[in-house]
Amino acid sequence: MSVTSPQEGPWLDDAAGRLIRPYTVSGGRTKPTTALDLLSMVMATGSSPQPHMGPEHSVALGLCDGPTSVAEIAAHLRLPAVVTKVLLSDLVDCGALTARAPRFHANPTDRSLLEAVLDGLRQRL
Repeated sequence: MSVTSPQEGPWLDDAAGRLIRPYTVSGGRTKPTTALDLLSMVMATGSSPQPHMGPEHSVALGLCDGPTSVAEIAAHLRLPAVVTKVLLSDLVDCGALTARAPRFHANPTDRSLLEAVLDGLRQRL
């Protein structure tokens, strides 16, 4: 049986999968104290997390050297988005992370914006 350390990633067993339930990681909490969207960008401030925080907090913080989306962190942690938002919210509350709401174009149905997106997709396909 091979178990990865918290520094390498979530608590996983090669055969059994996750060894702890996702909501155990957040202490059963499902509502973050900071408003975070899946596209919100978070970034480490250089401050350390509080000592009582779990290993997943440290792993999440390690993923935030540069601006990183909440969705990307959830994918790396292999945790549900709501649990990831709670963890990140804890880190924002203690000053270890900053969070920025996603930026959207003033008029998302603007024809020129939609045409630019379509042109970009055509170039990639």
